[in-house]
Amino acid sequence: MKMSERWRKVVLVWQKRASLGLGVLALSLASASTPPAICTTQDWPQWRDFRQHFIAANGRVLAASNTARDSYSEAQSYAMFFALVANDREAFERIWRWSQQNLMVNGADGLPAWSWGQAADGHWRVLDANSAADADMWFAYALLEAGRLWQRGDYERDGQRMLQAISQRELVLLPALGAMVLPGPVGFVQTDGSWRLNASYLPLPLLRRFELEAPAVPWADVAANTVRLAAAASQAGFAADWTGYRADPKHQPQFAEDPVTGPIGSYDAIRVYLWSGMTSATDPLAAPLKQALMGMNTALKLQAIPPEVVDLNTGLGRGVGPFGFSAALLPYLSMLGSAQAMTQQAARARQSLTQSLAPEQLLKGPPPYYDHVLSLFGLGWTDNRFHFLRNGQVQLKWQTTCSPTNTH
Repeated sequence: MKMSERWRKVVLVWQKRASLGLGVLALSLASASTPPAICTTQDWPQWRDFRQHFIAANGRVLAASNTARDSYSEAQSYAMFFALVANDREAFERIWRWSQQNLMVNGADGLPAWSWGQAADGHWRVLDANSAADADMWFAYALLEAGRLWQRGDYERDGQRMLQAISQRELVLLPALGAMVLPGPVGFVQTDGSWRLNASYLPLPLLRRFELEAPAVPWADVAANTVRLAAAASQAGFAADWTGYRADPKHQPQFAEDPVTGPIGSYDAIRVYLWSGMTSATDPLAAPLKQALMGMNTALKLQAIPPEVVDLNTGLGRGVGPFGFSAALLPYLSMLGSAQAMTQQAARARQSLTQSLAPEQLLKGPPPYYDHVLSLFGLGWTDNRFHFLRNGQVQLKWQTTCSPTNTH
């Protein structure tokens, strides 16, 4: 769905203001003296293991479990955030440069292709040029925050450009709902005029940071509508992988089960709990989001391990969720004050994480990528390596040892 002419004018005004502001920033940075590089990479064993097993020397993140170990924009963007948390500037730079050189094939729209790997003819290249909004948002966020915390004007400008591209290509105005970010520029508008939406693509802290960066763009509306989307998924309080949306004949918002995946919550949905738990308690949307997602907490009172799949209609789970699910639920359980469940899930996550790197396990193949990513988020937050402020900015553990004058 195309943006209205009024909205296009808003974006153009914001772009002009941003360009002027960035010009001033560039001049100020050029005239400033550069302090010595005193602060070093933090000792974060999880990140060290992730670098060893999942990041190639050229900055490509080996995310897939297939022989070629394909790469995805989501994996690149997550790794950049983790590098920021670790104060690992060298890794951040490598990951971002590889992403620029290999995923930015869409020309002037400024959004990366989501899938890259070895094609059937044996050549390594982009396999699907469509962009994925969750990766785009984490790219923009990591770049903006790296620019702020490391005083890198180039990263800040890259983040601004990415944010502008998201607002132009993925942010839409849905009838009866308002501003929302589609999961990608192509493929999420159905032939019957409905849309496919994904709440796991929309962490509230990121939306708050974008609101701070670009107040003229309706990021606050996207945040509010994300909570509406999450709450509409299940009467039993579970998160959905995907959700359908349309406006009914009376022009009322109408959420429904996704036409492709059906009414389930699984590998996408687990991130909805994760993001909700990491949202600042002072955010006015934190309480309604918490209320909308009570189902998983209830399920863990009846079973020790989170289910792999939840039927959103019945609230019944099936299968055993991998250990990354346990790690992802830690901030959520902390938010709810579920101390016993949090202790149980943390113990499972830490033990399984260690076992996944045992020599006998590595002989069978690479460690489970997604479980390690969810563990970096969940355990990193639990261990106080990072947390998000009300305005979406990230507060990092290494900031307590690095003064504002030696963060380069």
